[in-house]
Amino acid sequence: MLTFLKNWTLPVAMLSGALIYWIGSLCSFLDPAKPAMYRIIDIVTPALIFSQLLLTFCKVNPRDLLPTGWHWWLLGFQLISCLFVSALLIFLPLDETYRELFEGAMVCLICPTATAAAVITGKLGGNVAALTTYTLLSNILAAIAVPLIFPLVEIHAGISFWIAFLKILGKVFPLLLFPFILAFLLRWFVPRFHAWLLSLHDMAFYLWGFSLAIVSGQTVRSLATSDAPLSVEVGLAAIGLLACAVQFFIGKKIGTPYGDRISAGQALGQKNTVLAIWMAYTYLNPLASVAPGSYVLWQNLFNSWQLWKKRKKDAGNG
Repeated sequence: MLTFLKNWTLPVAMLSGALIYWIGSLCSFLDPAKPAMYRIIDIVTPALIFSQLLLTFCKVNPRDLLPTGWHWWLLGFQLISCLFVSALLIFLPLDETYRELFEGAMVCLICPTATAAAVITGKLGGNVAALTTYTLLSNILAAIAVPLIFPLVEIHAGISFWIAFLKILGKVFPLLLFPFILAFLLRWFVPRFHAWLLSLHDMAFYLWGFSLAIVSGQTVRSLATSDAPLSVEVGLAAIGLLACAVQFFIGKKIGTPYGDRISAGQALGQKNTVLAIWMAYTYLNPLASVAPGSYVLWQNLFNSWQLWKKRKKDAGNG
């Protein structure tokens, strides 16, 4: 059973998410505007993201955290591309349809590297230490950029920029950076508990699957409650595909001169989509979460192809 779940985590999680939404919609005794189930989800999802990051950073040796040249190029691309898209949203009079598309693209660009990227990088023969360092750096970038950019893009009536900034900062900054700080404190001051967390080899994987089910349910809810035409929903899925292809391509191109093609490609292309969906659903137009929702599928298809190609190559060499 566990082997089946590991091999089919993506479809099982997405189908479970759709089931979560369906059950929630049947609970008519709950508040139809925002059922209690969704209030619980709003609390549980950040906790799951925090736990995944904590387990990931517990594996990090401080001596391995050495930034290299390609780290700065990738961070620059992440920031500049996000700023470019956000500038279009802020300064151009776009109608709601185009705003949803650009918001979907923006969250796919600024989203940090996935916690599972190190596993895929190792299997592909890349530099896991360099990838893990970039995971931390991209989380720091997102923790700073998201509170500054999102309030300017999605303006809410009666809420000033600084109130919105502090509200998002208060949620995103601790969520992305406290796991790193806590992991190092545990390593230094509570080594036994740190060692126990390290022994939970598959826990981050199962947390990811559970988180994916929850945010998939939120995405399905956005689609079901939206009155947007089908063309917009298809466009958001296409935006996810384009963002995925471009970021994998650029990451690999930047990493090639540094001899880190695999690591740089995974660092920029493999995103923490659970976080991206949560950010889009919470701080932007909820329908924009469809773009990172589709990104889950595209990046997993590409990673599956890469792993198949690597196994085929190794078999040929053997």
